[in-house]
Amino acid sequence: MADPEHKPGAPRPSVLSLNINSKSALYAAYMPFLRCGGIFIPTTRSYSVGDEVFMLLALMDDPTKLPIAGTVVWITPPGAQNSKAQGIGVHFKSDESGVEAKRKIEALLGGVMQSTRPTHTM
Repeated sequence: MADPEHKPGAPRPSVLSLNINSKSALYAAYMPFLRCGGIFIPTTRSYSVGDEVFMLLALMDDPTKLPIAGTVVWITPPGAQNSKAQGIGVHFKSDESGVEAKRKIEALLGGVMQSTRPTHTM
């Protein structure tokens, strides 16, 4: 039987898994300039801006993976300038999971967020 929620021809959201085990890696991946927060995910899969994605995010020593829905807002293609890693920037949804992810990430980063060190995004 067909999935009544899935329209034929419409792509299903991708599921991505990301494990960040250091504050410096989290700093480099986090995108605080997005209203609901977001994260850079290294991937070689092809995406378009506006694609819906679902991610399971593991932060540091926390064994709990955060399930977060988001939208692709940034694409770093292969061979990008300055040897930037290939991947996508995902803007967290403004739902409970997105708000919780932003809160946890910003709590982990604390004062580091004011740093001028380069990131995967800006």
